[in-house]
Amino acid sequence: MRFLFIHQNFPGQYPHLAAKLAADPAHTVVAIGERANMEKRAQPPGVRLIGYLTPTAAKREVHPFVRGHESAVRRGHLVAQVMRKLREGGFVPDVVCAHPGWGETLFVKDVFPASRLIGYFEFFYHGRGADVGFDPEFPTSFDDLCRVRVKNSTLLLSLDAADAGVAPTYWQQVQAPPEYRRKIEVVHDGVDTDTVRPDASDSLTLPDGTVLTAADEVVTYVSRNLEPYRGFHVFMRALPAILVRRPKARVVIVGGDQVSYGVPDPKGRTYRASLLAELGDALDLSRVHFLGRIPYRSYLSVLRVSSAHVYLSYPFVLSWSMLEAMAAGCVVIGSRTAPVEEVIEHGVNGWLTGFFDTAALAERVVEALAAGPALARLRAAARRTIVERYDLAGVCLPRQIALVQVRPARRRGSAGRQPIGGPAAVGNRGAGVP
Repeated sequence: MRFLFIHQNFPGQYPHLAAKLAADPAHTVVAIGERANMEKRAQPPGVRLIGYLTPTAAKREVHPFVRGHESAVRRGHLVAQVMRKLREGGFVPDVVCAHPGWGETLFVKDVFPASRLIGYFEFFYHGRGADVGFDPEFPTSFDDLCRVRVKNSTLLLSLDAADAGVAPTYWQQVQAPPEYRRKIEVVHDGVDTDTVRPDASDSLTLPDGTVLTAADEVVTYVSRNLEPYRGFHVFMRALPAILVRRPKARVVIVGGDQVSYGVPDPKGRTYRASLLAELGDALDLSRVHFLGRIPYRSYLSVLRVSSAHVYLSYPFVLSWSMLEAMAAGCVVIGSRTAPVEEVIEHGVNGWLTGFFDTAALAERVVEALAAGPALARLRAAARRTIVERYDLAGVCLPRQIALVQVRPARRRGSAGRQPIGGPAAVGNRGAGVP
């Protein structure tokens, strides 16, 4: 079969699936992505990579609500030109796997009408009931509601065009409009539990030379960026009480100072700077270690020496890091929000607290630090949850492969149909990718 992957940050969610398919000599695998992003990332072997230039920015005179959609159309049009060249060279995919969030799937069906299009539907936005308006510290305006509604325009077009879809969790699936949910299967990207596993012999060396092991009291927090969507403000406000009650505890924080989701800090600073200024002398910074973004191997060491791992999230996309923390056998103290509750059952494979309840969060962290080895059963249950439900090799990858290897049904009258805007597709004959 012939497979085409499209993702501006390829491989994105597809590194394992693309590599597995490319390893089979019966398959041809091509990937399209933004050139500048693809050059920064390790790529799956055996995949032919085609990069497109970064799209030009939306014009300032466009209404601010639709700038995002205009950018998506610009990107989608660039991808369409790449796909047309592929088609003219004889490559017509049986299956296209693509993330629609940036507009790259908008014109797939106009170039490859008979190909099976499977979208990765990560999140459908809502003005109420999910992330928007969740945090009263960052109130939502009427314009925000309008902007969010328009933001879904690209996703709605992509949902309508897709033959099938994938969402990584059930909660993310049900965010899609009811009339489209039947298209979307819940299949997680998968956790490599052979790599992400407990290791009591591991250690972490901090920038000041301190070496931490699983025998120490270590509170860990991980996020791509330190921001409210992942409860960074709540976590920081819980730290003074934790450090006072556990004088030997160390806090290890992993993440950058940019903003992945939501809005920048209203004070014009990074959220880290604002929280440090707010807490002042109440926070013992000699025991709080900000590591920034670190190599994956170091990140695994952070998880393996953790005594209590805090994961907080708005009702939003669930982070890979929480599942990896569980796979590493961490005691995860998570927020009582829908995405987290889908995985963590309080008292069984982790603990849950109210997202905004800093006192309860501090209490749970202190309890985990005091309990130490007594929580071995909780740690084992956390890992077992990931192995049984989210394991890459045993659960998720086989389901992904089964989904993509369904050949597209030949539609009546499709023979001889020409894609709009160019010569007839050559089909699957010939020597392969040009």
